[in-house]
Amino acid sequence: MSVKYSVVMRKNPAKSSEPGKYYAHAQAYGEMDFDSLCEEVNGRCTVTRADVAAAVEAILESMKKALAEGRIVRLGNFGSFQIGVRSNGAVKEDEFVSSMIRGTRISFRPGKLLTNMQKTLAYTQVAKLPVKVTNGGNEVG
Repeated sequence: MSVKYSVVMRKNPAKSSEPGKYYAHAQAYGEMDFDSLCEEVNGRCTVTRADVAAAVEAILESMKKALAEGRIVRLGNFGSFQIGVRSNGAVKEDEFVSSMIRGTRISFRPGKLLTNMQKTLAYTQVAKLPVKVTNGGNEVG
């Protein structure tokens, strides 16, 4: 397996007066949608594509319920999911009110399966992907 990357210049926003440095930027080539994933799993075992889709949908519904209850969802070697919150700060603890919470995020921590996969990757430098331009002329990457 080889991760494709290009090299891009980025400035440090905290030190905008300093010149930018060049960094690797992973390039995605295509995607695997849900149906393709179900077909791939179907080809690796005796479970049908419909069974795979039904099981994943049921897992997602169970995860949604558990995360909303504040539980960590652990999926074995795949990894774990947990809800985190973003909020504005209060000077004193007793001044904090729930309306200061701006929203939530779902944190994913990869397990051994994905962590070990990362250790075996190779890297291939490729040309930068072309920048997409919207109707307003703003760059979109």
